[in-house]
Amino acid sequence: MSRLKVETPDRVQLTVEKLYKDLERHIIASPPGLCPVDLQLSFLKVCQAQTCGKCVPCRVGLTQLQHLLEDVLSGKATMKTLALIEKTAKNIEASADCAIGYEAAHMLVAGFDGFREDYEHHVKEGCCSVHAQHAIPCVALCPAKVDIPGYISLVGEKRYADAVRLIRKDNPFPTACALICEHPCEARCRRSMIDVSVNIRGLKRMAVDHAHADTVPVPEKCESTGKKVAIIGGGPSGLSAAYYLELMGHHAVVFEEKKKLGGMLRYGIPNYRFPRERLDEDLQAILSTGVEVHLNTRIGEGEGEISLKTLNNEYDAIYIAIGAHTDKKIGIEGENAKGVISAVELLKRIGDDDMPDFTGKEVVVVGGGNVAMDCTRSAIRLGAKKVGIAYRRRQKDMTALPEEVEGAIAEGAELYGLKAPHHIEADENGNVTALWVEPQIIGPIDAWGRARPIHADVPLMRIPCDIIIVAIGQGIDSKAFEDAGISIQRGAIAAAMTGEVQNAGGIFAGGDCATGPATVIRAIAAGKVAAANIDEYLGYKHIISCDVQIPEPDLADKVPCGKVQLAEEEAGIRKQSFEPMELCMSEQEACQEAGRCLRCDKYGFSALKGGRRLRW
Repeated sequence: MSRLKVETPDRVQLTVEKLYKDLERHIIASPPGLCPVDLQLSFLKVCQAQTCGKCVPCRVGLTQLQHLLEDVLSGKATMKTLALIEKTAKNIEASADCAIGYEAAHMLVAGFDGFREDYEHHVKEGCCSVHAQHAIPCVALCPAKVDIPGYISLVGEKRYADAVRLIRKDNPFPTACALICEHPCEARCRRSMIDVSVNIRGLKRMAVDHAHADTVPVPEKCESTGKKVAIIGGGPSGLSAAYYLELMGHHAVVFEEKKKLGGMLRYGIPNYRFPRERLDEDLQAILSTGVEVHLNTRIGEGEGEISLKTLNNEYDAIYIAIGAHTDKKIGIEGENAKGVISAVELLKRIGDDDMPDFTGKEVVVVGGGNVAMDCTRSAIRLGAKKVGIAYRRRQKDMTALPEEVEGAIAEGAELYGLKAPHHIEADENGNVTALWVEPQIIGPIDAWGRARPIHADVPLMRIPCDIIIVAIGQGIDSKAFEDAGISIQRGAIAAAMTGEVQNAGGIFAGGDCATGPATVIRAIAAGKVAAANIDEYLGYKHIISCDVQIPEPDLADKVPCGKVQLAEEEAGIRKQSFEPMELCMSEQEACQEAGRCLRCDKYGFSALKGGRRLRW
């Protein structure tokens, strides 16, 4: 009888597994601004190392592709070389025996289509066409280009007011972004090469909790230019533009149709995530610059409205930042039944402190984004007996932040994944009684890497409910501007990269009304860019500066260390009210987390590409 031996990983295999994890972390931490050709060569080498070498396409073809790409990077290639690369890659893609060879070649073909100009630039100019101005990964990925390593180091030294001043140089809503920003800056944090990204938003929260924005003085204004700029919309984009224009010496006058300022910060984000008093801190700081505000003022030709023509005659420039405040329909039978409401309608009522009573009701939310999660968690707090989320894809495919989805489920929401809305059932009085959904199965991967749901051969499913909240996106109310001659494309205001509206001298647009619904930080960035371009249009080139002295880096070893996460109130307690649920770090936690920053503004490739001080 032969003896069986239990196989266990040997030291070599364990080391290889660790190296794979290290490689994965390096890929995650890859910053913007890398040469795409060089990056493709690196991926090709990784794929080549995984092949068995039995088939010619992998054994010979991938080796030849590697040599050809090295010729491109070394300046030895010609335009014929590029043609040969493309032909070779397509041949390997069509003839490789296994997925490794196919995927390696497919990746090269896709890249060749995506950045052919970069390949040609290497051949013609002998160098890469990529010239990243901000190679600091977190700064490059922040739409507003905030000096993130700078304020992290200030928080680490407990200089909270200075941290707020530095943030406000590029973002006049430090409190808003500390509480609700989606933190794209963390996506490529180089700390991931060691363990995991720095909790950047958490450290910003530490700064604004210890130095409230309305207690930190704004910078001194430039001398008055005598110019006046009309800002249409009092949301994050419009108020950001107004703030910077006032600092530049131009007088900003904001026209807001609602009874309070804040836009979607007030009318789109519930109090448990962003308390209104914290929003007021940012607003007070912005208004302290001298911004003039007219509330309950709508643009149009009707009675009590002010026309765009009038503003154009009275002001030196106009910035349109009306956001995206209209709802979108599902387009299914029964959606006009009583009890079907839009996310925009619900969140606006909550923003006006007009709280609906959902006591004892069964609610279904349709959608999978952050707005859908806000509606779900708000419905729970409004007393709903049961809340479900109907989403046509899987939980992992939801566009909402994972922590928002997990939070909703922890508070008792039921997730109906792979369930596409089919029709709405109503009783004889027209009141909602159920949502019928069409079960899906997960199918092929689409061009964006998401698995596409396809119809499942099973009966429709009935979800009993009294209220259906539709949260599938927002639209733009641009009719008044279209009637005034403003160019509209696909429902959005047609604006150039500078924000200037087509064929309308002196009129600019930005934020959600120009790009479609996006994040708060993108709206803020659009307002900041618009202010700079309006300033130049008016004949000036003001620069907003900040004289905060940033600490030198700590030279202590950067040993692996866990990431400090912000704690939340217990789910059973927080779901009972709209009181804030997220808790701030302690000073001990903040100092430890700030110490994890690698200070890419001072060290690494970033130090050779312009450093910290950003101009816009």
